[in-house]
Amino acid sequence: MHPIIISNLRHSARVLGDAWEKLRRYAIERARLNCAGIGQNLGRSLRQVTALGPARGCDKTSAIAHQANDQGPSPKGAAHMSGHIDAQWTGSLAPGKWSGTMSAEAEGRRARVLAPSIDSRAVQALLVVLSVIAGCTDILGFLGLNGLFTAHITGNLVVLTAHIVRGDEAQILKTLSVPVFVVVVGLTIMLARGLESIGLAALRPLLLLQFLLLAVILVLCVAAGPHIDPDATNGIVVGILAVSAMAVQNALVQTSLTGAPPTAVHTSNIARLATDVVEVLLGGDPASVAKARNRAARTLRVIIGFAVGCGLGAAYAAALGPWSVALPASLALLAFAIAFAAESDRGER
Repeated sequence: MHPIIISNLRHSARVLGDAWEKLRRYAIERARLNCAGIGQNLGRSLRQVTALGPARGCDKTSAIAHQANDQGPSPKGAAHMSGHIDAQWTGSLAPGKWSGTMSAEAEGRRARVLAPSIDSRAVQALLVVLSVIAGCTDILGFLGLNGLFTAHITGNLVVLTAHIVRGDEAQILKTLSVPVFVVVVGLTIMLARGLESIGLAALRPLLLLQFLLLAVILVLCVAAGPHIDPDATNGIVVGILAVSAMAVQNALVQTSLTGAPPTAVHTSNIARLATDVVEVLLGGDPASVAKARNRAARTLRVIIGFAVGCGLGAAYAAALGPWSVALPASLALLAFAIAFAAESDRGER
């Protein structure tokens, strides 16, 4: 029976690998914009007629749109045929006049919320620091809160399921960790979108929020003494705050560091690294190999950062007890400082 299962697993892995390779080669790398079709569709779009509203009023603009929709000419042709508008105004119907343009105020807001380039040294340093923070927080939660995973949140599902199957009493903190994580990620993304809508980049505010959460954890741990009960109110609050801090970190990487590898969950990073290493070793298209090499270098740095964070967190926990939380809190403050340099080197979102 076992050889059959292993054979099926290997076959499934090959099928998935082939599917991903075909998707990458034919659907991603070879995808091209149909510029002629886009231009044709823009020329027929009724949306451009709305540009005439302030100059010719809603009734005449609506009549032009209805004529273009019912009789088939382009909105510009319908404007000529209607007699409501002359050549001076049809120039405003050119797609370039209404598509992809912004007011000066909107351009200013957009310039302030562009994502930093993930290839800049400041962003690379920030990603490594965030990975170390995640490793510290994860190991400190595991050691001090009876096996709670604060960064690799799905590990709590495994432990919780094992307790349920064995008939043990379900732990409140592990039960709450996953829904708390999901809710905080959602709220963080909403906060980031709200900040960007008023022209503020979300990176520094979210890093500051993470630092404040870790600082509160430090205060609570020191106040609780050398041992903290994960089932007591204080322990539950500390665990929820730690999970929330990691949720904020996950969300800020996705929203403010577009294209960067995850810094708190590394199963996908290890799979991505292995895939890129194999692609580099196999060779092939030079451009694809170069991309894989650069991606592997970025991914390897955050994996090493997380491993270093785990080691430092365990050492600090053994040496300093509750004061060990000062390590991720201090690193979060460092990350906030690095963000000032990272945001000075912006790339397109």
